[in-house]
Amino acid sequence: MRRIMAHFGVRHTLCSLLHATWDTKGGGPLYSGDWIMHAACRYPAITALSGVGVLTIFTGAAYAGSATFATTNIQYLHGTRYADFDPEGGFSEDDEAGIITVEHFNTWKYGDNFFFVDITNPFGKGDGFGTTAETSAAYYAELSPRLSLGNIFAGHELSAGIVKDILFTATLEIPESPVEQTLLYGLAVDLKLPGLQFFQFNWYIRDSQDSAIDSGQQITLVWGAPFKLGPVPMVFEGFFDYAWGEDPLEDNIISAPRLLVDVGALTELGENKLQVGVEYQIWRNKFGIDGMDEDVPQVMVKWIW
Repeated sequence: MRRIMAHFGVRHTLCSLLHATWDTKGGGPLYSGDWIMHAACRYPAITALSGVGVLTIFTGAAYAGSATFATTNIQYLHGTRYADFDPEGGFSEDDEAGIITVEHFNTWKYGDNFFFVDITNPFGKGDGFGTTAETSAAYYAELSPRLSLGNIFAGHELSAGIVKDILFTATLEIPESPVEQTLLYGLAVDLKLPGLQFFQFNWYIRDSQDSAIDSGQQITLVWGAPFKLGPVPMVFEGFFDYAWGEDPLEDNIISAPRLLVDVGALTELGENKLQVGVEYQIWRNKFGIDGMDEDVPQVMVKWIW
C-alpha cells in the first residue's frame, strides 16, 4: 500500500545500511566515509536518497550479467488535499505535503524486481501526521520481487492468448516500525492488452506482523500506456490496490493514475528521460479507517535514467 506515513523503520534501516557501506575502518572523524554517513543520517532527504543509491548499486551488482532491463527514476510530487487526523481527533482534508519518490525496476531471466522509497516532507516543510504543525520527513518503502513460473519450470513464459506470463509475486511493506511490516505473497498474471505497454494483475495474501490484525487479501493492478496527443508524446500509468479482510481494519482502496507529458522527447534530453504532469491519488478508508477518504491532485515531475 503506497504512501503510508512512516519514520523509524525505513530511516533506521537506511542509516544502518550506510554505516555498513561506508565503514570507516578505523579512520578518524574527518574520514570521507564518516562525513557522508553522518550527513546522510542527520538530514532526512539525504538519508533516503543515499540509501536508495546504495540499494540500486547492490541490485545492479546482484544481477550484473543477468539483468535484461533496468530503470530507475526519481519523482517530486506536491499536493494540498491530503487526508489526515486533525488535533481534535477528527479528519482533515487539506494537509499540504511534498513527496520525493525513488523507484527502481529490473527484469532478469527468472522474473522482475521493483522497489521504491517515499520521503514525505523531505525538507521538513509540510503538515505533520496528526497535526497542522510543520514536521520532519517521514518514510515508507516497498520491495516487490516476482518469479516467472514458466521460466523456472518450463524454460519459457506461460503465454497463451492475452496472457503473457504467470508469476509468483511477493511484497514487503516497510512502514513505521518492524512490528507493523506486512508481507504479501501470491500469484500474478501479466497480460498483453491493446494500447498498453504492460498490465499486471497481482493477487496477494496480506500477512501483517501485527498480531492484532487478521490476515487479509489484496489485488493490485499496475499499468502503463504511452500514447501521443497530436505531436505531444504522453504516458498514462498508475496502480490500483484493493485490500480486504484485515479485521479490525476496514477494507480500503488506493489508486494513483498519472498523466504525464514526455518533456524530454520534446527537447535534446531524448524520450523517457523527463516527464511532467499530474498524479491523482484516490484513497478510500485510508489506513483502514472507516470514512477517512482522500482525493489529491498532485503536480509531478519524474526524472528517469
